[in-house]
Amino acid sequence: MVWSTLARHLLRRPPGPPEPDAAMASALALRLKDAGQRRLGRSLAIRHVAAGSCNGCELELRATQNMIYDLTQYGLSFTPSPRHADILLITGVAARNMRDAVLETREAMPEPVLVIAVGDCAVDGGVFKGSPAITGGAESILPIDLFISGCPPTPLQIIEGLLALLEANDAPLQRPA
Repeated sequence: MVWSTLARHLLRRPPGPPEPDAAMASALALRLKDAGQRRLGRSLAIRHVAAGSCNGCELELRATQNMIYDLTQYGLSFTPSPRHADILLITGVAARNMRDAVLETREAMPEPVLVIAVGDCAVDGGVFKGSPAITGGAESILPIDLFISGCPPTPLQIIEGLLALLEANDAPLQRPA
């Protein structure tokens, strides 16, 4: 019995990731590009801060930049500098020792800024809720404009969340002089 189960698992190919719906991804990308252009009149830059993450959400964020989703061709890109960012994206449990880093990143960003919490941990602490080492989610540090739940959320969920946020804040923004 054990040998047959072992042989079956060894000889069978493991299931791969689910195939993304290409039509849905391209439609979302087109809407996302239009919303970003209307919002700022140019592409949007995202500054990501991992505030005590297990890296599950980061893997999905990186997947949004692969050949299937490729956010850069639609006017979204990740930037290493908060001074060039329009969106602050927070992942992780919002650990107490990361509070200052998140606040300093937000202070360095020019107005207007949209803040997004990605993943169950950033939403409310996830499975670590109640731990004394965490603040209880990103909202305990900063006001959040959008929560994208999931452990981790899929790339399409992240794209849909970005699109929903941009469409909800569709009025063009002007940077203060």
